[in-house]
Amino acid sequence: MADRIGTKTRGGQDLGPLADPGLAGKLFDCLPDVVFFVKDPQGRYTAANGTLVRRCGLQSKTDLLGRTAVEVFPAPLGAAYAAQDRLVLSGREIRDRMELHLYDDGTRGFCLTTKLPLLDADGAVVGMAGLSRDLHRPDENREGYRALARAVEHLQAHFDTSLRIEELAGLARLPVGRFQRLVRRVFHLTPRQLLVKTRVDAAARLLLESTTSLAQVALACGYTDQSAFSRQFKATVGLTPRQFREAQGSADARARFDGTSVTPTAAGSKP
Repeated sequence: MADRIGTKTRGGQDLGPLADPGLAGKLFDCLPDVVFFVKDPQGRYTAANGTLVRRCGLQSKTDLLGRTAVEVFPAPLGAAYAAQDRLVLSGREIRDRMELHLYDDGTRGFCLTTKLPLLDADGAVVGMAGLSRDLHRPDENREGYRALARAVEHLQAHFDTSLRIEELAGLARLPVGRFQRLVRRVFHLTPRQLLVKTRVDAAARLLLESTTSLAQVALACGYTDQSAFSRQFKATVGLTPRQFREAQGSADARARFDGTSVTPTAAGSKP
C-alpha cells in the first residue's frame, strides 16, 4: 500500500520539522550500507542520504537535489532507473527487489530495493521514496548457517544446472518450509533470489572478463533460453547483457563497472 504523507497528525497537530524528508535523510546518513531517497513527481531528488551522494560520485547533497537519475548516472543506467521511477510514480510499488549495483569505489554488489509512491490526503501521487539495503556476506558463525552450508555449496557448484528447492532442502536435511525460512534469515533472500544472485554474479564476471558469446554465457549460468537470461539479467542489473559488456567501451563506464566479484561483497547504488 502506498504511503500517505502530510504535515499534520490525524488530530490536526502540526508536525513541523518532523514532516521534512530531509530529517529522514540525516537519520539515514548514519547507515553507510543503506541508500535512502525521496523524489518529486518529476523524478527529481528532494531528499537523500550521504551514501547515495557518495555512490553517485558527488561531493554534497546540494549537488544531487533537484536532479534526476538520468542526470547523475551513466547511460544507459540512468534511463533504466528513470523508467523504474515512472512506474512507481504511476502508483505501483516495488518491494525487496534484488538488484546489482555499484559502490562509490566502482566495485559491484547486490542490494534489496524497495520503492513506494507517496500520496497526499486526496490519494494523488505526489512523489516517491525508496530504500536500498546492501546484502552482506553472511556470518558463517551465525546460527543456522552450518545447517545450510551443504545446500549452499551445492548451489554454488551447480548453479548451471536445473535446481529445485526440494533438492536443496534435502541436502540441508530440512523440510522445505523450514529451509526457506532459514535461507531468508541467514541471507535475507528467498532461495530463488539466492540462485538468481549466484547466476547473475557468474554472468557478470564472464561478460566482463571474457569474450564468450551471450548464448554461451547463458548456458554456462544455467539458462537454456538466451532470451530468459537477458530478461533476468536486465531485471537485476538494469542493463541487458550486451549493454553491460559494451559499458566497458568507455573509460567512465569501465571505472564504474570493473571491480571485485560481487559474491563476497555487497553494494547498493540504487537511485
